[in-house]
Amino acid sequence: MDALAGLLDGPRARGAFLMRTVLDPPWSLRVEDRAPLTVVAVVRGDGWLVPHDGDPVPLRAGDVAVLRGPDPYVLADDPATPVQAVVHPGEITTTPDGAALCEQWGLGVRTWGANADGSVVMLSGTYQMDGEVSRRLLSVLPPFLVAPRAELPLVPLLADEITRDEPGQEAVLDRLLDLVLISVLRSWFCRPEARTPAWYSAHADPVVGRALRLLHADPAHPWTVGSLAEAVGVSRAALARRFTELVGEPPMAYLTDWRLTLAADLLREPSATVAAVARQVGYSTAFALSTAFKRERGISPSDHRATP
Repeated sequence: MDALAGLLDGPRARGAFLMRTVLDPPWSLRVEDRAPLTVVAVVRGDGWLVPHDGDPVPLRAGDVAVLRGPDPYVLADDPATPVQAVVHPGEITTTPDGAALCEQWGLGVRTWGANADGSVVMLSGTYQMDGEVSRRLLSVLPPFLVAPRAELPLVPLLADEITRDEPGQEAVLDRLLDLVLISVLRSWFCRPEARTPAWYSAHADPVVGRALRLLHADPAHPWTVGSLAEAVGVSRAALARRFTELVGEPPMAYLTDWRLTLAADLLREPSATVAAVARQVGYSTAFALSTAFKRERGISPSDHRATP
């Protein structure tokens, strides 16, 4: 597992809300669902994304947008078109004055809109993410990004699968949505305007990239700078110097932060004990994890579990 795969494991779709929207101009949807992360793919037709804070951005057939919540945004045929529908939390859609639209605009399995034969077709999928691992990914993303005319063969496949109602369909759609998201993020991080996180850039380095993969693949292993250096075939000094230069912190500091991030999410599981979580993330005892957790995060694991 590499660093990106490790972070994407947090926001992995599980029963994600997916919808196919079919519309004819003029149309305008204001999205206020406060979803932490949303993927919008334009299958047919053109439109505009009007972010909460920023200039309107054109969307063309083939474009895929990723939006980081919770700020609202508007999708429309034209930025000047008055809002016709508002999407609220809980998958509830109304007119701007509050009249329900869910049943009125229902067009079949996971399909919604004012006209079944509309000239514009969009797919949207939302992630509900509340863990520490997820926040690490969200923190490096802009409020929105658009992969222009992304040549993603997965989008037509998602468009075909989204209207099916077969056994296991939810799992199929979740995985397809994940793959679309991963493809868009990889493409985005390679663009010059992207605020590429250091751990992602470092992944391309033959030494540091391999070290990162080892740490993410087995964080519970009793790693030392020496054992990690031996595993990647360089000296301790060379690894420490290059890792710090590319990632921004020493290898063991990075590992500690990653272990405690994983622990923070695992501690939210109702049946997890501090001792069990400690073993999963590389601490020999519950006391050792508690000491590190309080030192780095300012609260004990028990207090963290009790925090909403």
